[in-house]
Amino acid sequence: MTTPPSQAPAAPLVDLQRLFVAIRRRKRVWLATALLGLIAGAALAFVLPAPPTAVAKVIVVHQDDSPTDSGTLMRTDVAVLQTAPIAEGALKKLGSTDSPEDFMKNYAGLGLTNNVLQITVKAKSNEEAVARAQALAETFIADHVKRSQAAAAAQSQAILDQRKNAQDELGKVEQQIVAEEGKGRQASQPALENLYSRRAALTAQITDFTSRAQQAGIGSPQVTAGTQIVDAARALPKAFLKTTATNAGIGFALGLAIGLALVAVGAVSRDRPVLRREISTHLGASVIAQLPSKLRGPARLWRRSRAVSERKRVATTLVRLIKQEPRGVSLLELGAPKVAAALGLDIAAELAAEGAASVVDDLPGEDVRKLVQETKSDVSVVGAGDPAGPPDERRVGVGTVSPGTAWTDLEHLGKETVLVVKAGHANTLWLHTVARQLADQEIPIIGIVLVDPDPRDKSDGTLWDGLHTALRGRGRPTVAPALGEREDRLDELVARVAERVATTEQPTRRFTPVRPVLPPALATPRPPASPLPAPGSVSVPDHLNAPTKKFAPVKPPKRPTPFKRDHAEPNHKGELNAGLEPEKSTVTTGALPRAGGSATQTPEKSA
Repeated sequence: MTTPPSQAPAAPLVDLQRLFVAIRRRKRVWLATALLGLIAGAALAFVLPAPPTAVAKVIVVHQDDSPTDSGTLMRTDVAVLQTAPIAEGALKKLGSTDSPEDFMKNYAGLGLTNNVLQITVKAKSNEEAVARAQALAETFIADHVKRSQAAAAAQSQAILDQRKNAQDELGKVEQQIVAEEGKGRQASQPALENLYSRRAALTAQITDFTSRAQQAGIGSPQVTAGTQIVDAARALPKAFLKTTATNAGIGFALGLAIGLALVAVGAVSRDRPVLRREISTHLGASVIAQLPSKLRGPARLWRRSRAVSERKRVATTLVRLIKQEPRGVSLLELGAPKVAAALGLDIAAELAAEGAASVVDDLPGEDVRKLVQETKSDVSVVGAGDPAGPPDERRVGVGTVSPGTAWTDLEHLGKETVLVVKAGHANTLWLHTVARQLADQEIPIIGIVLVDPDPRDKSDGTLWDGLHTALRGRGRPTVAPALGEREDRLDELVARVAERVATTEQPTRRFTPVRPVLPPALATPRPPASPLPAPGSVSVPDHLNAPTKKFAPVKPPKRPTPFKRDHAEPNHKGELNAGLEPEKSTVTTGALPRAGGSATQTPEKSA
């Protein structure tokens, strides 16, 4: 049963299975782009060889260096190396007239560790590259030492300025002390003590500033002595093979990535079904067989026999179908004209073994005629406009449903058709167009022969929700019966059911009702039963015709007369009981005697 549109599962935005199949099927594209990238990278090493290169290594000592530094100081040195003053100083030392901007494009710095800087310089020759690398390293060392000494001098001058300020303040304090001491006994003792303390503090500061200025004036000798060239400039040997292999590997990776991206984008945007379940769903018919595409290259030398045997097996299957259908079956190709032509010749060859058979070549390129000439086959090939042959001749029409097909001429090739479709050739829109046009021409599709399927496709290409589109329903009308025909069939079915019920129904049997059995004393005479009512008369239920039953009235028993004690007799407990003598009494008819005594029955007096 077909799933309603509201309950049909939504199609995914990107079908990964279709994407992987499309990438695998178009492996020639991305393999070609990867090979092209490999060749381009290798050729680049020949066309643009690496220029002569020289390398120099410099150890750089920083005044504020610490073991916890994360490379910030070295990155600063690399940035300073890439400045115009350094490049201009190196060019002046070399006596070159090149501009600093052009020179900066031909060298680079790399921090190997926190204190080792590698300088790489490219030039026209090895000698020039070595000279430029050496000059660049010396210029950088001189600039680094100069900056370190300038920082030390600035620090020393700042300390000297602070010492001068302290000396000026000390002179003022000395004058105040002299003035206070000249007053004699009138001088304030606390004021003098404060001045003395202030003079002592200033004297200590001046001494400290003097020592610090001397140390700062010395500068940073460890920076000056430690920053030097540890590896003199030298030319790098030309590793042609290594450069070629590196360029080829990079080109291969880039080509492969570009090819895979192109194939993936094409698979999503082109929307060409490849899987069996997709093709069968879009065409509305089941896949009954599959054939490989025409072999290419050396593979056709050892796989030709296998392809031919598979095609003949499919042809045998289709011959059985054509023999059962007198109206004629055609082969219509979509992307596989050569396979359809070969399949049509194989079918006609098997039909010719039992009678006259021919092939109607309606392909645009006349592939059937060309194949007959190549294989020198004895099968008769006629055109679509040729007159009909003998009445018993079986014709196999081979046509196409590619764009530009004359749809109204397809019915002359056969009343039913088998589609020979190449996987991934047509998009979804054209598959729908083919199915709709064949339905309009009332040409049922009895099956699909899929050409060049994906070998790893595990999907099912069989439709189970339409008998008229499946091979098992071949030849059945595809148009539903009219509404009047449905009602006639329903009335006929109801009449048959009613007739069967009337013939199998048994007559109703009547049984005499079961009555309860009474004791003879209570039984009353019953009139004879009335005969059964005649057919057609109204029958009265038995419980309404039953005679009335009469029962004797039930009277309450009289109170018994007390017994007189006559004599004693032992009971079952061994005790003596006085004998009981009943008084005279009357008992009603039908009453039972009282236990332990005797009673006489007397007829009841009538009222």
